[in-house]
Amino acid sequence: MRVDATRNLERVLSTGARLLADDPSVSMAAIAAGAGVDRRTVYRRFASREELLAAVYQARYDAVEEVVDAARLREAPVAVALHRYVEGVIAVNRRWPVETSRLLAEETLRERRRRLIDEVDRFLRRATDEGLLRSDLPPGWLAAILPSLMLHAAENLPELSAAQAADVVVDTLLRGAGIS
Repeated sequence: MRVDATRNLERVLSTGARLLADDPSVSMAAIAAGAGVDRRTVYRRFASREELLAAVYQARYDAVEEVVDAARLREAPVAVALHRYVEGVIAVNRRWPVETSRLLAEETLRERRRRLIDEVDRFLRRATDEGLLRSDLPPGWLAAILPSLMLHAAENLPELSAAQAADVVVDTLLRGAGIS
């Protein structure tokens, strides 16, 4: 793909994510206008809003997978890996603010999501086994609250960088679930 075509696709996808998060019924023409491209450019690439939405979800999951890989959840020191993961997911939530509950209908995305959840669950068990997190909490509790904390930080702490917002989330998680 040409450099300008790649750049246009990235703008369409990121603009689509933002506009669809604000208004799930936004038109393809509005997305094209917001991305600064001709609507024919969008229609050549995506035959429907559903195709565009699927591409946005794919891009979001690509970004989350990159975050999980970069955090090195299996081998980095747990405190470092936790902060890298949280910071990365906050950045992804800000860049790709799409409603993820619709993702569950798509089989390939559902499988990708399951693999990511399993990887994070393994990491949280590791963090507990290594003494960073409390072991007396109900099973699955940390895995249930961490995504909410990250989403809340991404959406409600816009004045903070992703790294600063991650500091808040990690501190909140460790003070509420950490070993004293």
